[in-house]
Parts: sequence; C-alpha cells; structure tokens
Amino acid sequence: MQRVVSVVAHLGFRLQALPPALCRPLSCAQDVLRRTPLYDFHLAHGGKMVAFAGWSLPVQYRDSHTDSHLHTRQHCSLFDVSHMLQTKIFGSDRVKLMESLVVGDIAELRPNQGTLSLFTNEAGGILDDLIVTNTSEGHLYVVSNAGCWEKDLALMQDKVRELQNQGRDVGLEVLDNALLALQGPTAAQVLQASVADDLKKLPFMTSAVMEVFGVSGCRVTRCGYTGEDGVEISVPAAGAVHLATALLKNPEVKLAGLAARDSLRLEAGLCLYGNDIDEHTTPVEGSLSWTLGKRRRAAMDFPGAKVIVPQLKGKVQRRRVGLMCEGAPMRAHSPILNMEGTKIGTVTSGCPSPSLKKNVAMGYVPCEYSRPGTMLLVELPSGPCF
Repeated sequence: MQRVVSVVAHLGFRLQALPPALCRPLSCAQDVLRRTPLYDFHLAHGGKMVAFAGWSLPVQYRDSHTDSHLHTRQHCSLFDVSHMLQTKIFGSDRVKLMESLVVGDIAELRPNQGTLSLFTNEAGGILDDLIVTNTSEGHLYVVSNAGCWEKDLALMQDKVRELQNQGRDVGLEVLDNALLALQGPTAAQVLQASVADDLKKLPFMTSAVMEVFGVSGCRVTRCGYTGEDGVEISVPAAGAVHLATALLKNPEVKLAGLAARDSLRLEAGLCLYGNDIDEHTTPVEGSLSWTLGKRRRAAMDFPGAKVIVPQLKGKVQRRRVGLMCEGAPMRAHSPILNMEGTKIGTVTSGCPSPSLKKNVAMGYVPCEYSRPGTMLLVELPSGPCF
C-alpha cells in the first residue's frame, strides 16, 4: 500500500517511535541491566520498566503515553535521564582535547554556556551527538547518549592518553550523578520555588551550580530534549529520590517515560542517534550544519572536515526531511518513493502525532526532492499498523 506524503518546511513535528533495537520489555531471563538511582522510585509510582540501551527505565507510568505527552506540552513532566553518560574534562588543555573530537567551537563558549555538538569520524560520519558546557569551575561538562556510552568513553579516554603522552594537561572523570529533566512551559516556575538563584538569568543552553530543594551541588542546565522550555538537573545520586519526590508535590508536575520523551523530541525535530543519524550520515546530510562552528569551518581542523566542509558549499546527495500524511501512519524503514513509484529514500522515524492528529515522519531523500511541499509516496505495510 502506498500513501501520498508531503515534505514539510521544517523538522518540528509530532511522532511516537521507540526504536525496537534499543527498547524492549524485560524478559523472564532477567536481563542484566543497569539501574538508575530512581529505579525503586519508578516501581513505586507504577513505572512500566523496559530495557533501553542496557538500562532498566520506565517507558510510561499509570497515565497513557498520549496523556503524558500532552501534559508535558501544557504543564511540565519529570523524566529520569540518568542513563546518559556524564563526564568532566579538566586541565588547561581540555578545550584542545574536545575540539580534536567535535565539530563545534568550544573555545568561544562563555563561562557556563553550552552547545550541542557532534563527534565525527574522518569520513565525515556522526559518531554521536552531545552537549558540551564550559563551566565556570574550570572544566567541561559533557553529556552524551547512553546507547553510545562505551564508544564515546573510549573515544575520549584514548584522546586523553594521546595528549597526556604529548605532555598535555588534560584528564577525564566519569560522573555518577543522577540526571533529571523537568520539561514543559511551567518547568521554570515550578523549579524557581526550590532555588535561590533567579532562573530568569539562566537562558537557554546555560547552566549554574545551585542548591535544589536542599540538595547541594546540583548543576541546573536550561536545555532539554522535548522542544519545550525546561532544565536538566545533574544531582548527586544520594539526593535524586528526595529531589524527584519534592518536585512531584507540585500538581503541575507528573512523571513521564521513554515513550513520551521520544514523541516529544520528534515533535521538535530532534534526532535519535542510531535512527536518524549515524556513522554513515554527515552533519550536512542530517540537516545539522548549524552545529559546525564558523572558526572550525574555516580552519577545517575537526575530524571529517575534508568531507563535511565541501558539502556546505556544494550539493549533497541526500538530506533529512520531515514528512506528513493522512491515513495510515508511516513507520521506520518504510521506503520513500517519487510519484513515479521509484524508491528514492527511507523513513527513519514515524508514527501518528499525539498533538497534530496527523501522521508525521522524518527520513532521507535526494536533494532535488527535499523542497517543502514536494509530494512523494511512502510504501506502507499491507497489514494493520499498531
């Protein structure tokens, strides 16, 4: 069955698509999974636990996925994202280390300012996406994906050893903090009641260390993975349950799991590594050229620059686009066809949108088919979609 779809003008749309390779129900064989400091807390609040990237995490709670999704858009929700890899890069050569691995301009970051960046390889492929913050405490605070934990850590540790062997001053520490994300239009209002700092002075992609609900040493960063205003709170593991419990006392706040987190990030057009970007995708193909620092482009001194920079000025063979249609939903791996029926690309994420009440997706097509409003076809399964 084929469905007529339209390329949309931007990649901000609403989906639900947890990748089966990363997320599955816990088996009777008792998979060996890592647990966050909030594991028992999740069970006590009705969390339905699944295996995700080697961790046991809640996919949803007592509320439905759609209810959690919409609550986040209208109020705010609390997500446990403690499975993310948190590292501290220190030493006078910390920026040199990070800029040898990523495409961003880390040297230009002001104190406590962060940026989304990309680890890339020499072929221009994306190894992972990450957030790098230049803290006022004299180190870089780095958050990267749980699904790439071992790969990212090995990449950074190898570079640390290489630079240390050259006599450089650099080191790495893996943090065992929990990481909580409070996301939604009322998130700042809710959090403000628990901190002395004025959150109006904490703009997007900046952070500060503060006491939150009596828990000292919390790093609060104005960012998130939902397209809403919000914060991510790196909190000492021993204080995670206390902090989560205190936040839930506010009726604005509800718990949300992986299902809502995924549909919310897709609404905002944010990529899921392994689905929408990978080692065979360049930043230009993935519509992530904005992550390339201007100075870094000119210097061409990041991994894969000889491949990536010419793509900025020339023509790439394919680009990531947003798709929208009526009727049956589009699914990951579904073929994308031109109107003559020739396969030209593949859907990477797709499902019904809880908010738009339409079917949306993202995928890759040749550049000549990437203009907004272009009509295409998507090959859908002949059986029922669930």
